[in-house]
Amino acid sequence: MDPVTAPASATAALPERCDFTVFGGTGDLALRQLLPALYHRDREGQLPAEHRIIGVSRTPVDDDGYRTLVREALSTYVDAADLEDAAVERLLGRLHHLTLDAHEPDDWHLLGGLLKLGDEPHHDTVRVFYLAVAPSLFGPICDRLDQLDVVDARARVVMEKPIGHDLDSARAVNDAVGRVFEEQQVFRIDHYLGKESVQNLLVTRFANTFLEPLWSSHWVDHVQITVAEELGVGERGGYYDQAGALRDMVQNHLLQLLCLVAMEPPTYVGRETVRDEKLKVLQALKPMTGADVDRDTVRGRYTDGLVDGRAVPAYVDEIGDPDSTTETFVAIRAEVQNWRWAGVPFYLRTGKRMDRRVSEIVVVFKEPPHPMFPHAEGTTAANRLHILVQPDEGMRLHLTAKEPGPGGIRLRPVSLDLSYATAFDQRSPDAYERLLMDVVRGNPQLFMRRDEVEAAWSWVEPILERWQASGRRPRPYPAGTSGPTAAGTLLERDGRSWQETDQ
Repeated sequence: MDPVTAPASATAALPERCDFTVFGGTGDLALRQLLPALYHRDREGQLPAEHRIIGVSRTPVDDDGYRTLVREALSTYVDAADLEDAAVERLLGRLHHLTLDAHEPDDWHLLGGLLKLGDEPHHDTVRVFYLAVAPSLFGPICDRLDQLDVVDARARVVMEKPIGHDLDSARAVNDAVGRVFEEQQVFRIDHYLGKESVQNLLVTRFANTFLEPLWSSHWVDHVQITVAEELGVGERGGYYDQAGALRDMVQNHLLQLLCLVAMEPPTYVGRETVRDEKLKVLQALKPMTGADVDRDTVRGRYTDGLVDGRAVPAYVDEIGDPDSTTETFVAIRAEVQNWRWAGVPFYLRTGKRMDRRVSEIVVVFKEPPHPMFPHAEGTTAANRLHILVQPDEGMRLHLTAKEPGPGGIRLRPVSLDLSYATAFDQRSPDAYERLLMDVVRGNPQLFMRRDEVEAAWSWVEPILERWQASGRRPRPYPAGTSGPTAAGTLLERDGRSWQETDQ
């Protein structure tokens, strides 16, 4: 496939003047993801000259100290080939830092003064408040901002997951933020929705006519969604042991991917139309009763093992708590109870310390209704569409073809591959780059609405309650493997198996 270069008209218009305030500005998310993303957008000329970035944290550093921290972060998390001295200095020149405690009233006036500085000539300034902090601080921070009188109709607030730890707490968080910000000003971020391949799923479905007639229970046998990580919990052990894989990954990332696969075509792809259709999918998920949870879910936890040839400790040793009952792996058989998908299982799987790092969606089509080549040699397999989300974004369509040669027919599975890295002669922006610019522009399409978040919790909560009531501990699986054997049994009893990228 010949490389394609995007035309100049495809470049988005320059966003408005913005004061971008990051609470948790010295934390891992800000230094690893947010500030490198803003650097790339600045390097590409996407930040207006007046754009300011204000880091807020409890770390006692001044502006110069903060710029030193960010300079080190850029040198660590941005590819050396993308580092340009002029662009780095331009970003550093935008930075400010304020040392604040969300629970203490002292010094908050400094933030108000900084935000209001120069307001008179810039009435059109967009204020973005990014809450890269614990959810327990979302409400108190929003209340402080309200008291500072810096929240107007052009302000937006960005909430990182988790939005609560169950349905009631999610509602409480949403209520607390909603007392200050209108729903259209709230951007609940899921970085998976900003990935190129996830967005391209919408284009593949709705800008190409050949797939839509096949995209239903008439021709689709089942769908698999996998998000596997080689890493353990690392420094997130404290948070993770209170959350687990179901809350951390399934309630948001995997269910959002399921929605994009299963949603009906909207009238057009717009600000609310996609979110309306995703909500309908969440509402159509078959509720999980106690018996359903016992039969259709698997929870696991990694023991010690080998990952890429190196020994790694068990989860309980990594967090230092042998009595923990937290799961690091989940597999679920779900169903969407509507006209399009009736009877089609959706298998969801996520885990840490797995044998590979991959996020993918596999749509497995039904076998041909009649064997047309009964005397053919070779092997056949069901047609499959692999949507590769990470680490290598792209798509792969698996077909059956005839091997070249005379003397009969020999069948062999082959694939048609689309790799974004080779098909397009341009750098693919990171998910956060796209999402942060969408926040500034006020485009909510790739963000979760309140009713989506609460519908997802409504479906997940019975699973959590059943697991807790059963008292069963997670099934062990060695680090560096594909998870508990019971996850394979989940599909085998349906006559199916997990599909891997290289199969």
